[in-house]
Amino acid sequence: MKKPIAIQGIKGSFHHEVAQRYFKTQTDVVECMTFDSTVDSLLNGDTDFIVMALENSIAGSIIPNYALIDRHNLLIVGEHYLDIQHNLMALANQSITDIKEVHSHPMALLQCKAFFKNYPHIKLVEAKDTADVAKQISDKNIKGIAAIASENAAELYDLEILAESIQTIKHNETRFVIVQRENEQQNLNTNNKASLKFELQHKRGSLAALLNVLSDCKLNLTKIQSLPKIETPWKYAFFVDVTFESYKDFEKAKSILNLMAENFKVLGEYKNARQ
Repeated sequence: MKKPIAIQGIKGSFHHEVAQRYFKTQTDVVECMTFDSTVDSLLNGDTDFIVMALENSIAGSIIPNYALIDRHNLLIVGEHYLDIQHNLMALANQSITDIKEVHSHPMALLQCKAFFKNYPHIKLVEAKDTADVAKQISDKNIKGIAAIASENAAELYDLEILAESIQTIKHNETRFVIVQRENEQQNLNTNNKASLKFELQHKRGSLAALLNVLSDCKLNLTKIQSLPKIETPWKYAFFVDVTFESYKDFEKAKSILNLMAENFKVLGEYKNARQ
């Protein structure tokens, strides 16, 4: 029997939607209110996979999630890009003028900030999860409060959409990764993307030299993110994503980077979802 998939948030959240789309035939989920608890469910063996947002096209990287994957030696085994459409929803038979407060995840509020400039009477309140607010409104029959959430959440919790696609930038994508403890199903024929982590000495040109290796090995750098090392002030770890056509090219790059960089680590090898 397959274990459920852990998601941050509840049914109706964007993480839930990604789980449905990525796994297709398996939609049972473990609902977790924080990313730390999703990782705990994986480490405890309650699930074999978790869905985790890693970056947004507007807000950028979710840096703590990089640290979670690294700290617990987890492996990225897949990715999925989701077009994020934020909808304003509330109990039926209300208009926007009836709404006094809007509760949602801080990221959703930030991405919809411009919309609410036209409604200065509405107070914006941060919450842990978009879909959870929708569920609370429905369960407790709360009027005067609206949620920002997905169309799926409105359907699940029987809410009425007052305004569609209210995010400031209409093309708003989030990259989610699928994470597990061990990668038991490596497929070298389809894997053409990898996530790496390394550290470098404070020497002139050290990062440039390493990036040249990636280029010389025919790897395409699609992402680079630095993260401070808390225990060593002013030293940084680098997280990079690369794509490649030949797995042999990637293997060559790995062997060189292992010699050049400190604490070199492969966080995952998987299929590029952009193809």
